[in-house]
Amino acid sequence: MNKKILYKFSNNSSLRYWSVVDDVVMGGYSLGSLKINKSGNGVFSGKISLYNNGGFSSIRYYLDGTELGSFKNIILKIYGDNKFYQLRIKNVYNDRHVYIKKFFAKSEWHEIKIPLDTMVPSFRGRKLNMDNFNFRSFSELGILIGNKTEEDFELIIESIRLE
Repeated sequence: MNKKILYKFSNNSSLRYWSVVDDVVMGGYSLGSLKINKSGNGVFSGKISLYNNGGFSSIRYYLDGTELGSFKNIILKIYGDNKFYQLRIKNVYNDRHVYIKKFFAKSEWHEIKIPLDTMVPSFRGRKLNMDNFNFRSFSELGILIGNKTEEDFELIIESIRLE
């Protein structure tokens, strides 16, 4: 099967093109972080607060217009915490909307396969009246947690790839 690694975490990984975006951008108090653990995996973890209308934390990886070619799926290899997350992608960096797909992260190593054409357009948590993702490239990939509950979270990520 043809595949392309978008990001594989390791002890030598640079997090230079990753950023954490929490609800503090709108007055909330959630706090997330992205670090590399001793095993060389990425760890997205933190605490979600609903105080002052908060309730989310996210990580974003900036790509330079990754061409999809014949790839149809994004595969996440993760170890979760039995919580729901969203995979989020942007076609163009300056787009205000994203394309999202919710997934459940079990507390065991597993792969999540997300068909790109099932990702729905969204802006600030609202579904938009637009077509699902159907482009030939994307410029940003992210993972968000926001389950409308105060909770601690920890998602361990080994790799993200296209198939």
